[in-house]
Amino acid sequence: MVLHTICRCSWVDLSKPDYVAYHDAEWGVPVHDDAKLFEFIVLESAQAGLSWYTILRKREGYCQAFDQFDAQKIARYGDEKVAELIANPGIVRNRLKVLATISNARCFLAIQKEFGSFDAYLWGFVGGTPKVNERHSLAECPASTAESDALSRDLKLRGFKFMGSTVCYAYMQAVGMVNDHLLDCFRREEIIRTYAKAP
Repeated sequence: MVLHTICRCSWVDLSKPDYVAYHDAEWGVPVHDDAKLFEFIVLESAQAGLSWYTILRKREGYCQAFDQFDAQKIARYGDEKVAELIANPGIVRNRLKVLATISNARCFLAIQKEFGSFDAYLWGFVGGTPKVNERHSLAECPASTAESDALSRDLKLRGFKFMGSTVCYAYMQAVGMVNDHLLDCFRREEIIRTYAKAP
């Protein structure tokens, strides 16, 4: 298959096969698996201030460093593990972000206990159904929305770190709570047909 024959969102760098694969297979697909939802919390919170591609390239490093994104294990990390992580070139070696991941794991588990699943909690912010947007260009995509504001506010009240509204909106896009594939992108309609009804 020749990549250039298919219309994709303009943010995708076609010279980077892993970026293309992420866009084509994952971005915007509704996620209801708690383990995967937590993985994206780890990755999106690590992205704060950096490009998504920087994090995407380190995704496997994060998987190995953080016990396959096992929230139960991460929540129990102590000082020795923190020192090990900060010395690990496979992840973003930012002490505050490492500590935030551990803290966020504990907050994530608390939400699971309260709501039965993180999925049940999270999807309530969009009424349980993906919000399908109609964007013609990347310039039309906002950095945040009322829904991401509400999610960020609530996560912060529950103790989450590095989950501001902009990070939350990127998270919502990634896990398919909103479908922000551009109108001319081939994935937009595929996802609508498979996971949601068109608006």
